[in-house]
This record gives sequence, structure tokens and C-alpha cells, in this order.
Amino acid sequence: MKANSKRKVLGDAVDLLMGDMEEVIMPRGVQMISVKSIQPFHDHPFHLYEGERLEDMIASVKEHGVLNPVIVQKLDTGYEMLSGHNRWNAAKLAGIKEIPAIVKTGLSEEEAYVYVIETNLMQRSFSDLAISEKAAVLKARYEKEACQGKRNDILEEIARMEGKEVPVTYGHGDQRLNTRDMIGKEYELSGSSVGRLLKLNDLIKPFKDMVDRGALYTKVALQLAFLPENEQTMVYEIMKEKKTKITIEMVMKLRSHSGVLTEAMVKRYLSKEPIKKKCYKVPARIVEKYFEGMDPNQVDSIVEQALEAWFSKEAANV
Repeated sequence: MKANSKRKVLGDAVDLLMGDMEEVIMPRGVQMISVKSIQPFHDHPFHLYEGERLEDMIASVKEHGVLNPVIVQKLDTGYEMLSGHNRWNAAKLAGIKEIPAIVKTGLSEEEAYVYVIETNLMQRSFSDLAISEKAAVLKARYEKEACQGKRNDILEEIARMEGKEVPVTYGHGDQRLNTRDMIGKEYELSGSSVGRLLKLNDLIKPFKDMVDRGALYTKVALQLAFLPENEQTMVYEIMKEKKTKITIEMVMKLRSHSGVLTEAMVKRYLSKEPIKKKCYKVPARIVEKYFEGMDPNQVDSIVEQALEAWFSKEAANV
């Protein structure tokens, strides 16, 4: 199964209602926990539902409750969401006090992130993700390659919960491919595309949001990603203040001074207007008098010769 093949959405109550209600029976290990006791995952890379999709989920939760349990991990105080941010958000907005949850304990940071990433990919296609979301998925996949065995265990658990086929992953048997090419093969991307998306993870969140909205070209964003976080923040704040659209020429200037950028320098580079080339037009009467019936190449040649002759004469008179 390709990672970007279309998966049926099982993560929200609306879709669950379309299936056999017997499939909704809570499995063992599910407990009801307070909505207020949960906090979002500290590095959640996905956008929450908005607009009509969110309203539909709220309406369904109000009528039927949260049918599919979320997955959380226990904290010293309360819980952290791993899978089910949209169900949890809809429940809060619907005024629901408690939701069903599967509580995990003792997870490493890597294991927790696998739950966050893989449950989202169980619910929607990789190709449907926003650019920054794709970048986050590939980063997790890239960094967790060393933990492939544990990742496979978690994938099998998630697949069983969702009633899905266990996704195929590439292990050590594919040694002829380097890591980026191997991940690219899984997501139908070239190794270079994987590399570019991985670099976008170094952007600050406001720039990631701009990329997702189409307000910042990816090629510009890639260059901004080479700036340290404090310089990116400074550039973003000045862009917002001046309502400036940054160009590739501007960002390359900024990069050439990375490490020593000051606010004054950023303002200067972002406020510089590109030099506009002047256009000169030959009056129609001259065209009719000297160039009537000639093709553009002939006209260019005659004008060039005439100008060379004129400037040579002027230079001789100096």
C-alpha cells in the first residue's frame, strides 16, 4: 500500500456513523477522561479542521458524542493528545465534558510522534496535506528510520484499531537506496524533493503558514530556512510591518549576511526597489521614414551600427 494512497477517514464521528454501529463498540482499555484535562501535542504539525468540515463534526458530536476514542499520553498533570485533535476540538466547542480515550504511558518522544504522524496518515492522503504538513511527516519518517522496529509495532497497533491493512515499510533489505531516496520511494517523491521538504521544517511557524496559504513561494521559503530562528523572526516582523513581499533577490542578500543581520540591514534590503529598466521607443515617423518593410533583425542591426558610428564620432571630438 503506498503511503499516499487514499484512505477512508475513520477519525471523526461523521464517518463512523456511516458504518456498522457494531464496529463502534469501545474496545477494552478505553476510559472516559475530562476534555479540560487534555492539552494539544506540544509539536503538533497539522492544521485543525475549519469552516464547514468543523461545523459538521460539531453537529455530529452534539448529537451522538465522540464515538471513536482519542489516543493520549499521561502527563504529571493531565494528558497530552496524540491522536484525535479534531474530535477533541469539536467536543470542546460542542460543550462535551468527557470523551473516550486510550491512555498511553512511558512513551519516548519518538514513539509519541509516530502516533501523531501515522494516525493522521491513516485518515487522509499524503498528497492532501499542506506543504508544511508534508514536511513534518517526512521529517518524522526520516528521523525515526533508526527506530524502524518500534515504528512497525506502533503501525500494526494503529492499523488494528482502525481495521486497516498494515502499511508496507522499507527496511534494511533496500540498502541500495539512501535514506532520502528510500523515503521518497515510499511517498512517490524524488530524493531531492524529500530534501527540499525536509529543509522547510527549519522555518518559523509564521513562514510555514505563509507557504501553506500560497503567500510565500517555496523557493524563497527554502532560502529563508537557512537563516537562524532569531533572524527569521526579525525578517518576518519587518515584512509584516512594511507589508513587503519578499523576493528571491532580497532573501539571497539576507542570507549573504546571515549571522550579522541587524534590523537596519533587514529594513534596507526589504525596502530596496529593483532597478527598472528604461524602455525607449522609436517614433512612428522615423520607423516609416527609415525602416518601412524591414524585419526586426534588420532594424536592430542598423540602429546598432548607427549608434556605434555616432558614439565613435563623439569620442573623437572629445
